[in-house]
Amino acid sequence: MNSETRPTVRLRPKAESRAIQFGFPWVYSDELVTDRRTQALAPGALAVLENADRVAVGLVSVNTRSRIIARMIDRDPEAVVDQAWFEARLQRALALRARLFSAPFYRLVHAEADGLPGIVIDRFGDLAVVQPNAVWAENHLPQLVAALAQVTGVKTIVKNGSGRTRGLEGLPEETLVVYGAVSGPVMVEMNGARYMADVLGGQKTGLFFDQRPNHAFAAQLAQGARVLDVFCHVGGFGLAALAGGAQSVLAVDSSAPALVLAGQGAEASGFAAQFATRQGDAFAVMEALVAEGATFDVVVCDPPAFAPARPALEAGLRAYERVARLASLLVAPGGYLGLCSCSHAADLSAFRSASSRGIGRAGRRGQILHTGFAGPDHPQLPQLAESGYLKALFYRLD
Repeated sequence: MNSETRPTVRLRPKAESRAIQFGFPWVYSDELVTDRRTQALAPGALAVLENADRVAVGLVSVNTRSRIIARMIDRDPEAVVDQAWFEARLQRALALRARLFSAPFYRLVHAEADGLPGIVIDRFGDLAVVQPNAVWAENHLPQLVAALAQVTGVKTIVKNGSGRTRGLEGLPEETLVVYGAVSGPVMVEMNGARYMADVLGGQKTGLFFDQRPNHAFAAQLAQGARVLDVFCHVGGFGLAALAGGAQSVLAVDSSAPALVLAGQGAEASGFAAQFATRQGDAFAVMEALVAEGATFDVVVCDPPAFAPARPALEAGLRAYERVARLASLLVAPGGYLGLCSCSHAADLSAFRSASSRGIGRAGRRGQILHTGFAGPDHPQLPQLAESGYLKALFYRLD
């Protein structure tokens, strides 16, 4: 189809959006004319977006079931979205990661920030995990998979169709191998440690590459330290701390399978004797450790998103404050506290305020040493605040 044969959708006059003009990639449902022709479009259909003067401003995908009713796919309304189109986008993304990393373990595509709205791709050497989190991406998955294999040479591709975003798009949950085969967890070397990623049954794509620089900073504080890693997943901060010379690590998580993988990573890294785990609700475990009188030289908490969307913000900030309060009680005098948030609804200022309140309510005083964000393989689209979701604060406590 070209722009003359494709369906068209039109912005409302009052939504003559300067945001779209200057690079914002989404159109919300109250900004688009939703007449019968638009309502009849199949979810994920491609259409030419016009402004109120009927001037084409780009090619979008349309999903009338979603609050994000249109996503900018290409600023060229004549663009043909085929395998070659995906290859060009993937080549651009790969060029950045190849410059940044010596080994092919990274986030290859970070959705809108890499020009592929709703698509996340993490690369684990010869294996890649694709998250098609928008209907248009699901519809074009065969072309995307073929392009990914062609551009990167990966031998295995996993489709991870899980998570809150797919539900908002009206997509079912589904995780399966779409190319090649998977024999078990994948080993990833990062910051001097070895991690085990479950690409089929683990959280998200199996490993959180976004925390790589924050793991590295925590490792700088860990020489000779007793470390507590809360919400540890597969050992994120704890294994990096041991690689940095930590004396010991206690890793806490509610997931028994995640702790098994963390233990396997510790063994593969040569740290098994210094690595212990404790399964349970993180809040309950921290309360129990406080009751036991336990203290640590470094405590890091990396919880799930307590505020995944704005309606959950107030409750989420209370949860971050509680984490900070309990964790502060476990930090030895002069020790270090790391607090993380992956909630895009809680911006840095709000998260920092909640964390500082929690520290104060624990009767502790702190100084902020470092503010961290996601690594450069998670680039931010300047016009889209949601692409800069990760925050990490490191304190020294009196």
